[in-house]
Amino acid sequence: MAGLVAWMATWWITEAVPIPVTSILPLVLFPVLGIDSVPGTASHYGKEIIFLFLGGFIIALGIERCGLHRRIALRIMSGMGSSSSRLVLGIMAATALLSMWINSTAATLVMLPIALSLIDDDDAPAEARKRLTVPLLLGVAYGATVGGLATPVGTPPNLVFIALWKQLYPDQSAIGFGQWMATGLPLAAVYLAFAWVLLTRVVFDLKGDTLGASDAVQERLKALGRPSRDEWIAGCVFALVALLWMTGDSIEQDDLVLFKGWREHSESLGEVSDAAVAVFGAVILFLLPASKHKREPQDAYATHEDGHALMSWGFAEHRVPWGVLLLIGGGFALASGVDKSGLSNIIGEAMSGIGSLPMMLLIGSTTLIVCLLSELGSNTATASLTLPILAAMAERWGMDPQSILWPAAMGASLGFMLPVASPMQTIVFGTGRIPMRQMVKAGVWMDLIGVLLLMLFFGW
Repeated sequence: MAGLVAWMATWWITEAVPIPVTSILPLVLFPVLGIDSVPGTASHYGKEIIFLFLGGFIIALGIERCGLHRRIALRIMSGMGSSSSRLVLGIMAATALLSMWINSTAATLVMLPIALSLIDDDDAPAEARKRLTVPLLLGVAYGATVGGLATPVGTPPNLVFIALWKQLYPDQSAIGFGQWMATGLPLAAVYLAFAWVLLTRVVFDLKGDTLGASDAVQERLKALGRPSRDEWIAGCVFALVALLWMTGDSIEQDDLVLFKGWREHSESLGEVSDAAVAVFGAVILFLLPASKHKREPQDAYATHEDGHALMSWGFAEHRVPWGVLLLIGGGFALASGVDKSGLSNIIGEAMSGIGSLPMMLLIGSTTLIVCLLSELGSNTATASLTLPILAAMAERWGMDPQSILWPAAMGASLGFMLPVASPMQTIVFGTGRIPMRQMVKAGVWMDLIGVLLLMLFFGW
């Protein structure tokens, strides 16, 4: 299994073969190596989060198709100015704010078309747009990941830790929403500031770049006129889906229920996951009629070539990155193989000797290991694999489990180097505009900064 991990990581980094092809290697090699059966391996390629991705991406395409993303992008430019570095800040802050309350993957899917519209603007200087492309797209992924650290619902590893804490330590006080935000929000704010400086001043230099004068932006906003009927409907569908995502689960503080989620009202509603909500929103777009008015023929986003609905299958079929679905499934399969083969136990035993380190170094070393594991697979799967091991290690080390589990849970979300590290990375890489080497180069810095911040926040 260790050899297979190294093999797939090498192919993913070097792109020796197409990345989706590397992602399906487990289907062939797991049965041959005795790691898992074909049905067991194939089940990872139909995980719930894959349908969350599919539904969310179609909703994002609905916003893109009616042109609403252009209006939002111009509003951002109008508010932030046309400076490239300030646009990156605006995109990162908006994505992080969304990611605090809705799934980080969904936040990425919503903001990606907006970012693309900024760099595809033919009226802006070509050189400035070229230099802005990679940092702006990475800013979407980074904003979603960092924003997800601020709240318990922001990213799945947070929920894995909270659920595990209740399961393993029922006599201890539960970790409440407010308690998490008291630590997570300051950490996310500082991390986001470092990420912005990294993307605009260190790895990429956007100083002095601008996409155009503010008066030109205002003219283009005015030229768009009032929001069309299709824009209103697509925006309402997204708002409904986002509201359902945000209000599905209850918010509790200790034993007090601050807000009762709609899933708590009946057993059948409790089975409706965020993925089902995303697919529900996508289906609505295929059912709701579009305006009969067509814009200019060259406006591909505004044409309804095979039907009169807001979304057509032909449009979705050509624009959904189907290879990305295989990539996400490959990440889940890889993480499962690490567990089934016993490699996770070997890693846990190898970590047992570091318990004598000072607290800050102990947190740094464990968080770095978790972060590196997260680079090769699902952050949710990584948290599910490593947190129980670390809980057992904490007892062996004679320390408060929360002091090591909390930074480790956040460390599971820190994968920034590889496309497979998280759905957010996968989505922006799926645009085909980010070279692998540049993603790795910026991602190394982001991982190291994240580990250092966790050491400082939790190691004192």
